[in-house]
Amino acid sequence: MIMEIIIALCLGLIAGTITGLIPGIHINLIAALILSLITTLSGLPTIAIATFIASMAITHTFLDFIPSIFFGAPEEDTFLSILPGHQYLKEGKAYEAVILTLYGSLMALATIVIFAPVFIFIIPVIFSYVKLIFPFILIFLSLYLIFREKNFLLSLTIFIFSGFLGIASFNLPIQNPLLPLLSGLFGASALIITIKQKTSIPKQTIYPIKQIKTTKQEFLKAISGAIISAPICSFLPGIGAGHAAVIGSEFIQQSKRGFLILLGAINTIVMGLSFITIFSIGRTRTGAALAIKSVLETVTLQDISILIVTIVVSGIVSFLIALNISKIFSKYISKIDYSYLSISILIVLSVIILAFSNALGFLTFITASALGVFTILSGARRINLMGVLLIPTITFYLLSSI
Repeated sequence: MIMEIIIALCLGLIAGTITGLIPGIHINLIAALILSLITTLSGLPTIAIATFIASMAITHTFLDFIPSIFFGAPEEDTFLSILPGHQYLKEGKAYEAVILTLYGSLMALATIVIFAPVFIFIIPVIFSYVKLIFPFILIFLSLYLIFREKNFLLSLTIFIFSGFLGIASFNLPIQNPLLPLLSGLFGASALIITIKQKTSIPKQTIYPIKQIKTTKQEFLKAISGAIISAPICSFLPGIGAGHAAVIGSEFIQQSKRGFLILLGAINTIVMGLSFITIFSIGRTRTGAALAIKSVLETVTLQDISILIVTIVVSGIVSFLIALNISKIFSKYISKIDYSYLSISILIVLSVIILAFSNALGFLTFITASALGVFTILSGARRINLMGVLLIPTITFYLLSSI
């Protein structure tokens, strides 16, 4: 059994590296594919399959900032990194930006281990009370993020439009609706702007990792922000790593460097703790967690212990993998025509969406991209586009309580 688990962990590292580096391939899509193959995998030990999924998902969180920062092709959990990350890229310091997110992800491993007992023993006690006010918490957080904007009317409009788009997409016969929605709102829209502006990338500087340091104040602020927001958002539906990062930075003001560390930490914490919530409250916060729950059916404390070890080992190895891959990206990115690269990524995204989400999904992708472009050009923050998940979630909980 131990050998099967080790092999599964290693295969998860490979799979997570591939999914993390390919724009548009969200871990939820891979989880959905695994769910469709469960009957085929029935001969394998279930804990080995769960280990593979957990290893792949954690590795993905370490690697997925690389395409976000270098290509401007983010996912649901990395789209906020485009803002400071692209600034670093234009300054020739994209490698430093990636390393800062990796510092955050590495820091997240210790946070997951520390919070695991809390999620296992305390969250189940309070969850039955908290879930009654889920929609009201989400409404409060949404309004807070909207009304703190200078042009709150514009932000509210974008939030509502994205929410309607989400509701429509989830109620239409679209396969994997999150793929065209998130790829359009946060990926294709940024790529289109990049093509329009004819962005050129300067030569990137690869600093020795010993020189990429943070001040004690930046580090403490980042870890405090992550500790405040990420565990809460790990069991709140509709709240992603992007929202958690904004909430964390609202409570504790972050520098540009600190914000990248915060993003890396939250991305990994939310994923890691989502596996533990399967055991503690029986809820699946992420697609990967849903796949693990479907595979294991009954999750035991021993299973959770194995998954926590998998998270830590996968995270440490992923840090080293991402470190070396980001060096390669930094070395060659300036030699590539960025406009042609952006066009190529758009084509790849379009093909993926047509393959996995059908023609109706492609139409959703175009609509989402248009809304994303409008948001960027209007100067509103793209966090408002998360209405695409928040409004359907709020609507679902309000209707279920009637």
